[in-house]
Amino acid sequence: MLRLTRLLPRVGLAVTPWLATALAPPSRAASSAASPDTLRVGVCQMMVGADKDANIERAAGLLARACDGGADVVVLPEVWNSPYAVDQFRAHAEAVSTTGGPCGPSVALLQKVAKERGVWIVGGSIPELGDDGNVYNTSPVVDASGAVVAKHRKVHLFDIDVPGKIRFVESETLSAGEDATVADFPFPGGGKLGVAICYDMRFPELAVAMRHKGAALVVYPGAFNTVTGPPHYELLARARALDAQAFVVAASPARNPDSAYQAYGYSVVVDPWSAPVARVDGCHEEVLFADLDVGRVNEVRKSVRLLDQRRPGAYAQNE
Repeated sequence: MLRLTRLLPRVGLAVTPWLATALAPPSRAASSAASPDTLRVGVCQMMVGADKDANIERAAGLLARACDGGADVVVLPEVWNSPYAVDQFRAHAEAVSTTGGPCGPSVALLQKVAKERGVWIVGGSIPELGDDGNVYNTSPVVDASGAVVAKHRKVHLFDIDVPGKIRFVESETLSAGEDATVADFPFPGGGKLGVAICYDMRFPELAVAMRHKGAALVVYPGAFNTVTGPPHYELLARARALDAQAFVVAASPARNPDSAYQAYGYSVVVDPWSAPVARVDGCHEEVLFADLDVGRVNEVRKSVRLLDQRRPGAYAQNE
């Protein structure tokens, strides 16, 4: 059971009237009272290094900080146990089983912490070695009993070439997933947990698919870089919140100056009206807390009935 009835003050954005919410800057001021319909999310903007064991140890410390801060759900960033490099993914890959089979040490840490602390963990993403021998960029979802209840394999691989700035081709070593992923989740008032990864955030169709499957909270672990991050990262998080009419969590790694790949940082949590609830103001390591008033999801969806008004026939393409 999620601990959704705490009476301690919480850090987050108080609910405001509609237009005020849309225009209000994010606040980290403590709420005067906690609601039974409040969900606390802890986002770990983690510094990732080259040593897998050291990364696992560092993640353990950040998970503990998030749990100590009262998080109901803890989110790690994309590829937190490995350097973000195509020539490193297979070397750091491990099993991720949703059927009770053995998992590698990274997932074992998530299971241990989730069970001991009674929290849900969206395990960012790690390189997964599939039963087919392929390597996937995979996000494990672990419930409060320590069970891996879902995993998302990144659907859209990050293959870009911005002349003179960045070239990165995940498909050189990774295989793509096929599915929009949601997990059954004890979301107050109903709703499921959707998960996608980084470059997936550029595709509104995937966000809408998760909404169709019941997602009320969508988590995007994402290692945007210093070229695409500044103009696009928060903009895309806010756009996907509008598309899905859901809370969106965009969880970045911290920027490691010694890494060949420079992560953007600036993790952000956005409400269903596209208002930032909380953000990390920088690329440093931090545990960010956001308190989500889950009633906002139904409020927004009843006021702007996007799902009822879609006309899929008008969007059909002959490809």
